[in-house]
Amino acid sequence: MAPIPRLQAYEGPALLSYGFRPFFLLAALQAGLTTLAWLLVVTGRLVLPTAFTPVDWHVHEMLFGYQAAAVGGFLLTAIPNWTGRLPVQGRPLLVLVIAWFAGRVAVAYSAVIGWPLAMALDALFLLLLAGAAAREIAAGRNWRNLKVVALVGLLLTANLTFHLEAGLAGSADFARRFAIAVVLLLLALIAGRIVPSFTRNWLAQRGPGRMPVPFGRYDKGVLAASATALGLWVALPDALATGVVLAAASALHLFRLARWAGERTWRNPLLVVLHVGYAFVPLGFALTAAASLGFVAPAAGIHAWTAGAFGTMTLAVMSRASLGHTGRPLVATTATQACYGLVLIGTVARICSALGHGPVALLHIAGLGWSLAFLVFAAVYWPVLTGSRLAPKAAPAAQRA
Repeated sequence: MAPIPRLQAYEGPALLSYGFRPFFLLAALQAGLTTLAWLLVVTGRLVLPTAFTPVDWHVHEMLFGYQAAAVGGFLLTAIPNWTGRLPVQGRPLLVLVIAWFAGRVAVAYSAVIGWPLAMALDALFLLLLAGAAAREIAAGRNWRNLKVVALVGLLLTANLTFHLEAGLAGSADFARRFAIAVVLLLLALIAGRIVPSFTRNWLAQRGPGRMPVPFGRYDKGVLAASATALGLWVALPDALATGVVLAAASALHLFRLARWAGERTWRNPLLVVLHVGYAFVPLGFALTAAASLGFVAPAAGIHAWTAGAFGTMTLAVMSRASLGHTGRPLVATTATQACYGLVLIGTVARICSALGHGPVALLHIAGLGWSLAFLVFAAVYWPVLTGSRLAPKAAPAAQRA
């Protein structure tokens, strides 16, 4: 990995000095506030002027609002590491922030402005992000990471499909699965590189013992099998073959997780949460396989992926990267650990609700727990993300995201 480049001369607000700063903050606020709004919508206390159905709005804003912001923050921070080039900052970064925000407003008021215009405005952020990522990776000749740009392009395609299907058919059933599949593949790709890497860096300082297996052929095979299983799920969610292939993918991901020596990380909350978060990936495959075979509701597996894997790993990466890239020690404070605990409580409650165990009460516990996790993160990390970088002595470059 290339060393983190020095920042070019920049005298603007710290918030716009690096991509993770605005987008991690926006991702947390979007996740927390949108989930609270969803609880009001589902209980009939709030009606939004959106052209989407309530469920489609909820799914869309979780995937293309919160999750897209988190992906943007990660990529704009990781790409300079991969290429050795200077990061996007200042005015170009502000343009990306404005594009993301314009999409959120357009979707919320799409019933007023019309869904075609909302689609155009909402697509702008991912289009600009893919273009910026491709430019930097090509300029740095870091060709092996072009696959990440391809996945961002697929996410853009999923967003356009979401708008088209919802606008023309009234509901985005196919596009929901398509979008979840793309985000899941992106998460599996990134996790396969950072989780064993971070784990190895920490364990190397702890003496002899089992070490995580780095990204290799097995991981490529798991990703290929996952793409096949998810492709079947997107196209034929209720087919017997889909259930069988999803179950096989679950076993492959479970073995992949076991290869990362997660049992040795229990003393380090910043690390163990990555392993716990990834555990929701095979769980989601298993529950979705069961749903394809008619044993459980589809929402159980979907929320294992979205609330569990996406939510937990997003918080884990955002907290770690925010600390490391602002020169702070890589230590999970009590407040940070509370965020992890809240997102796990919310996820477990939502999965149990989908399985039919006290659905009404658990649905509220799930929403409040998950929302509080991100709102607490936003409050605690606000001064970190908007303030100046500390002296670099506390944060070795090898430990940064």
